[in-house]
Amino acid sequence: MRRIAPRTLLTSLGAVVVALALPVLYAGPAAAAVDKVSHGNAQNQLRTGGVGWASSGNCSSRYISTCTSFEQINQGTLNGALTLKRASGCSITITGGTEVGHAAGTYSHFNGYKVDVATSRTVTTCIDRYVRAHFTYVGNRADGAPQYRSAAGNIYANEGAHWDITYY
Repeated sequence: MRRIAPRTLLTSLGAVVVALALPVLYAGPAAAAVDKVSHGNAQNQLRTGGVGWASSGNCSSRYISTCTSFEQINQGTLNGALTLKRASGCSITITGGTEVGHAAGTYSHFNGYKVDVATSRTVTTCIDRYVRAHFTYVGNRADGAPQYRSAAGNIYANEGAHWDITYY
């Protein structure tokens, strides 16, 4: 057993006490870690969950606006779309993902926070009914799209041709 000189021990203990006494700066809530998913992984999850997708350009490149890409989508966004499918019982087809051509911003399509869900006669009726019955109307966006907030805080904006959904 190694013997420590009393002075060394006190100096070491003093440093610990000083370190413990230093104020801790609080910078607010920590941002949640975001898990990014590859296009292929996202497709597998959506297919397994019964959620479809379509692309007006019949492609999946993230850098072509007519494609529908899931590259770098957030796992939470995928979970949200899958939950919407299960909870609503509606047919869900995603027509917009992380591809370019959408509005910029922190909580944007490109950053993985949004998907567009198609509306058709059948889907519109089902999705519209579900959103209006289960979520809270919070007013119109600057572009006039009516917005609804889920209990989880996600925002569903009806842009007419599709629901623009932000999953936080």
